[in-house]
Amino acid sequence: MIDLSGKVILITGASRGIGAVTAKTLSQAGAEVVLHYGQGAADIQAVADSIGRDRGQVIQKDLSVPQAAIALWQAAIAWKGRIDVVVNNAATMPSAGVDDDLDQWQQAWTETLQVNLMAVADICREAIRFFRTRPQGGTIINIASRAAFRGDGPEFMHYAASKGGIIALTRSIARGFASDGVIAYAIAPGFVHTDRIEEVMQTRGAEYVTRDIPLGAPAPPQDVANTIAFLASGLAPHITGATIDINGASYVR
Repeated sequence: MIDLSGKVILITGASRGIGAVTAKTLSQAGAEVVLHYGQGAADIQAVADSIGRDRGQVIQKDLSVPQAAIALWQAAIAWKGRIDVVVNNAATMPSAGVDDDLDQWQQAWTETLQVNLMAVADICREAIRFFRTRPQGGTIINIASRAAFRGDGPEFMHYAASKGGIIALTRSIARGFASDGVIAYAIAPGFVHTDRIEEVMQTRGAEYVTRDIPLGAPAPPQDVANTIAFLASGLAPHITGATIDINGASYVR
């Protein structure tokens, strides 16, 4: 069993899906968790209740707003006076193709890059500046996507581009700040069986999701949460800079 006792971990996008399962998993392993959410107050409250009031702190910030990520970091670190691990999980995925209205196209790109990349970069900047002030450093875990490597559908090019940026950002942090004790990893899931993917399977059919997954099913969110727990543990710091794929062999690099 992974032991995260004594660690304070910030998880963005913790109200549903991967973030919610991760929050519960890390808490069960002994961590105290900062639960960020943008929308869905009832969902985040359910996560917080399952963890226990003394082990979790809920913070609402809309990461589509510039500077909100900075405010999130400041509020998160104020809870216990430190953050040991950051899990940048929050993301958005609006649809916009080349034949859509120009305003819709540009809005989708602007919002997606702000939430999926700029907010992540801002949090990483704050984390690096904090981690390098202390001997034990700290850990950054950025959730990317299979789309960063194989691309995505024509209506989600902005999403793939944002996740490609996450990979480059994570590698740059690992190379640039390892000597300061800053460890950085990326995780690149394919389809994960969240509520959103369940809706896709219900509307488009399960075959739409599973047809190119050799394991025959989308990954359980627990697979991602377990991987995050391992990386957060500090048991293998020389993995820094690496990307871990969780996609049932639907894309093998």
